[in-house]
Amino acid sequence: MSRVWNFSAGPAAMPQEVLDRAQREMLEWNGSGSSVMEQSHRGKRFVEMAAQTEADLRTLMGISADYAVLFLQGGATQLFAQIPMNLAAEGDSADYIDTGHWSSKAISEASPYLHVNVAASAKADDYRRIPTRDNWQLDPGAAYVHYTPNETIHGVEFHEVPDVGTVPLVADMSSSILSEPLDVSRFGLIYAGAQKNIGPSGLVVMIIRRDLLERAGRPMAKIFRFAEQAANDSMLNTPNTWGWYLAGLTFQWLHALGGLSVMAERNRAKAELLYSTIDGSSGYYRNPIDVPARSRMNVPFTLHDSALDATFLKEAETAGLLALKGHKAVGGMRASLYNAVPLEAVQVLTAFMRDFAKQHG
Repeated sequence: MSRVWNFSAGPAAMPQEVLDRAQREMLEWNGSGSSVMEQSHRGKRFVEMAAQTEADLRTLMGISADYAVLFLQGGATQLFAQIPMNLAAEGDSADYIDTGHWSSKAISEASPYLHVNVAASAKADDYRRIPTRDNWQLDPGAAYVHYTPNETIHGVEFHEVPDVGTVPLVADMSSSILSEPLDVSRFGLIYAGAQKNIGPSGLVVMIIRRDLLERAGRPMAKIFRFAEQAANDSMLNTPNTWGWYLAGLTFQWLHALGGLSVMAERNRAKAELLYSTIDGSSGYYRNPIDVPARSRMNVPFTLHDSALDATFLKEAETAGLLALKGHKAVGGMRASLYNAVPLEAVQVLTAFMRDFAKQHG
């Protein structure tokens, strides 16, 4: 078997070391005589593993006791509706920053539950930049401010945490969590689908300030209420045990590498190599995003002639470079450079891009 270089936007590449360990432990986990997927989530082994996974994440991100850490079923899209249901009461409003496909979708899904104030938007600029903070029209009485630090599809990223005063800041970090050190204390709530930088799909990691759990929110079933999940250690119902286990292995892998400062340097090197290849191609390849807003995690690019797109993708796949087709909303190409994508993969990709330009220029 020969593994390819995987640039998928999600579900995305996972660390080889994590997959190797999961393979070794598939039939015999932790001396139990069965796999982790066959264990009761109430059993001693699983409960200990879950507690250690949370502890490892707290250490990696510097999460204080003021925050609860939840491991929830589903995906971040489900949270687009659950967040206003939990954090806002009838008649409340919330501020949203519109920087791309996913923040726009969050706005749409929140709208049935509260008044959405789009405090800033880059839609008029085709989501090629981040709206300058000075121009945001924030409401000091908002229930919260929601933003998407990294837009997976459009390839824009906030490189600083925005100051929103005392209003709780809520962030969809699905595609940037664990990619660099983060001051968690700046946030009221952080949530992330696992399938980009944490593990397999079907799991969401949430970090929520405990005082926000006390908000009454809207009438809803217990399964949707964050406070109920926190009170039951994310086991109000049977959790995604496989995803939780793999998240734990990923956190251990990050610790072994040296933590998030080391990962930040790795991610910086990968992004710089790809962007320098695009910018140095004399227009053969182009990235449409304003340079200060370029994403480290997701790099969209186009060829000078879109008629070559199919040839590029076919030859790339033959070369062992997988999932480079851009999202249908923007077209072109996209390379996702999440934590598990090694520098060697980007070196192979950029060498291929230079060779392709020579052969088809």
